[in-house]
Amino acid sequence: MKVLFIGGSGNISSAVSRRAIEKGIELYHLNRGNNQMLGVTNIKGNINDTEIHKKLAEHQWDAVVNWVSFNEKDVERDFALFQSKTKQYIYISSASAYQKPPKHYLITESTPLENPYWDYSRDKIACENKLNELYRKEKFPITIVRPSLTYDTVIPAAIGGWNDYTFIQRLKDGKPALIHGDGNSLWTITHSEDFALGFVGLIGNLNAIGESFHITSDEVLTWNDIYECFAAAAGVKLNTVHIPSDFICSEAKKIDWCWMGGDFMTGNLYGDKAYSAVFDNSKIKKLVPEFEAKIPFSKGIKRTVKWFEEKPERMVIHEVYNKFMDTIIDAYKKK
Repeated sequence: MKVLFIGGSGNISSAVSRRAIEKGIELYHLNRGNNQMLGVTNIKGNINDTEIHKKLAEHQWDAVVNWVSFNEKDVERDFALFQSKTKQYIYISSASAYQKPPKHYLITESTPLENPYWDYSRDKIACENKLNELYRKEKFPITIVRPSLTYDTVIPAAIGGWNDYTFIQRLKDGKPALIHGDGNSLWTITHSEDFALGFVGLIGNLNAIGESFHITSDEVLTWNDIYECFAAAAGVKLNTVHIPSDFICSEAKKIDWCWMGGDFMTGNLYGDKAYSAVFDNSKIKKLVPEFEAKIPFSKGIKRTVKWFEEKPERMVIHEVYNKFMDTIIDAYKKK
């Protein structure tokens, strides 16, 4: 199969790319070319560039996967580019699009898509709606995939972490980890390599056309469990402060000097992580029998921390993130 990834070298897509190559897929990446992978043909450029559009017009694809599409204009552009050029178009949505607050603890693909708290999720829902319309009216061969919190080369802390080392160093320094609520809500974290097992099985799978899937681990942890795993990976004893989500969101609205301020925490927590999220993976397992999430978070996060520590340039510290967490913790202690 000849497959195009728009993006392809990110936290999730890198693992999927490696898996695709292992399965013998002829893989192309369209991106800036900063992280070229062995076995991938790279088309260097921007998907919005008309010169790139001319290059893409020279190809026919068995599947196109867009890892970096976030709004309806992106979807309309891709439809114009690929409607007669691919047998399958896979859109990366988000599990945060599912109903918030949920009416049932177990999430299936038929759970309604409704998120009044996060514009990111609402944009994803709008994209899904547009794609389903194009499937019905234009026979555009779509497949929709909704990852939940998925990690490999990022630190998936609910507050204060992502593609830097700040949160791990904070734990090592003995500073408190900020946990929303009492930490006992249930959550699902998936390693990118596990996600890739399910995802690659959808590529070129005609039974996936017109369908949506989430692909997650079956391991269910509390946020307290998750943060204990962070501490174990950092080699320290966990020091925590539990703060109600509404207080965190309220204080964050007052902060304009950090991207986590303003309305971001309302989306991040009430639009996603403040509610329990347990997923029924029956649909992906039925279509891709080889899919099985094998990497428990306790082991996977140790691999991630080791990856950061292998190269000093990866161990980036953003003191503004520490300031953000400390500001909220201090305000809570004073109230």
